[in-house]
Amino acid sequence: MDALIPRMSGLTPAEDISAALQAAGSVIIERLVSEELCDRLQAELEPHLEATHPGRDGFEGSRTRRPGALLSRLPSSVEMIAHELVLDVVDKVLWADKTTFQLHLTQAIAIGPGETAQLLHRDQWSFDFFEFPQNMEVEVSTIWALTDFTEDNGATRIAVGQNGLTDAQVGALTHADTVAAEMPRGSVVMYTGRTVHGGGANTTDADRVGINVDYVLGWLRQEENQYLSVPKEIAAELPEKVQRLMGYQMGAYALGYMDDLRDPIRFLKEADPEEDDRPTFDIKRSAGPKIR
Repeated sequence: MDALIPRMSGLTPAEDISAALQAAGSVIIERLVSEELCDRLQAELEPHLEATHPGRDGFEGSRTRRPGALLSRLPSSVEMIAHELVLDVVDKVLWADKTTFQLHLTQAIAIGPGETAQLLHRDQWSFDFFEFPQNMEVEVSTIWALTDFTEDNGATRIAVGQNGLTDAQVGALTHADTVAAEMPRGSVVMYTGRTVHGGGANTTDADRVGINVDYVLGWLRQEENQYLSVPKEIAAELPEKVQRLMGYQMGAYALGYMDDLRDPIRFLKEADPEEDDRPTFDIKRSAGPKIR
């Protein structure tokens, strides 16, 4: 595979990162967070990794562990999940006519020694393998490196520039059509829901550990149910931006309200009784082309 994953820094404008991501299907932002944050996250993660069983099949990985519910288990994960640059890129790449976007899943992925390469796939296949229009990005995925990602230890493998293939064409790709997302600790690889990728084989004697956070359009079902994964008492203490990202907001007009058409953020934060934040169709319609 001759194509390379574009590499950026935390100083690269979000517009340039999003353009590279849309063109190549993936991009690496090197050393976006500090070693200190990685140390903190690994310490918070360790007991949950110890308690998590390996996957149930070849796709999940018989030597791979995937603890989820990171917002309730790893307090420091907020710094990755709600990273301003990442959220800016996600917003620019996802379907332009969206009302909002939300968390799709949060999990750690520890690929253990002896693990084999994962089946190449698209993350958006979780939506019953529905083939979304080519001009409509519905999902952006991220994997943050808590350890260095290398060819040998199972770095995520990506079919660079192949995001325009139909689902039927994806089956013809092999791992020879991919490159390893090698990156130093603290870096993040971003890719879209239609990017063909898979975990690499780990031929070393140590775990390859990453933090996987995906984002999706606000009107699609979340892969990880945040309302059940994060207890209300924990969710209530998170920043409001993160609460809304979890799904405590309207996904679009008339999608996701609670009881008397109230904004679901009111489940966590009560509003002034006189305040009326209920959406109206007229307001939504005046916003333009998002109403079809």
